[in-house]
Amino acid sequence: MTQEKTSFVYVTYIVSTPAKVFEAITKPDLARRYWGHENVSDWRAGSKWEHVEADDERAVKIVGKVVETAPPSRLVITWADPSEAANPASYSRVAFDIEEYDNMVRLTVTHDELEAGSGMAKGISKGWPIVLSSLKSFLETGRPLDIFAKPKAA
Repeated sequence: MTQEKTSFVYVTYIVSTPAKVFEAITKPDLARRYWGHENVSDWRAGSKWEHVEADDERAVKIVGKVVETAPPSRLVITWADPSEAANPASYSRVAFDIEEYDNMVRLTVTHDELEAGSGMAKGISKGWPIVLSSLKSFLETGRPLDIFAKPKAA
């Protein structure tokens, strides 16, 4: 029996260049500033990548492989919890499509091949909007958002 799959698509517009957006996703020192994690890889197709906490413990939070890279317009990676890395069925896929749009960039993030109803699907549906909003703020103003902020009590 195959598990039902779902996907998440997020589109944002950023006053920046495709090269700066691509670098912000792939350069650990930049990702750390708006994401609180570093994306670590050599970014060649077939290479592994890790999503590492940017603290003294350096815990690996997500693992995967680089599926496709075409700087500065496209990056596709697989995505899994490290505890499930040995199970090919546990991997989902993330595509970053970066395109010029007048004097800005249209960034489309498609996270697909997710197990419907899974903890990962629930987590990324809340995580991507704040991470990508922080990326936008960081590139446009130099100041990221607090991605670990919590809603205020009513």
